[in-house]
Amino acid sequence: MSLGEELLKTIQIMINRKLKNYKVDRTYESVIKEITPKGYVILDRYGSERTVQCCIPGLELRKMQQVWVREPMGNLKKLHIRGVIENTNNTSRRR
Repeated sequence: MSLGEELLKTIQIMINRKLKNYKVDRTYESVIKEITPKGYVILDRYGSERTVQCCIPGLELRKMQQVWVREPMGNLKKLHIRGVIENTNNTSRRR
């Protein structure tokens, strides 16, 4: 292995280690599957069902409504509904 290849391999290992611990907020689309006394059942980004709360006071949500879900710093325990997706002419708008 040449010196250049060895350096690139070492740099890639360092980048991979940094990215492994890198955490960011993620916001993605989901749908309300059920409404229970504990909260709203939605699908997380892995396709698993999660019961979450809505952070918008006084907002009434319904079953099969599309919503924006936020996952703070990659923490699925703090997953919550952040907004509602309005479908108008096949485009999604955030509310």
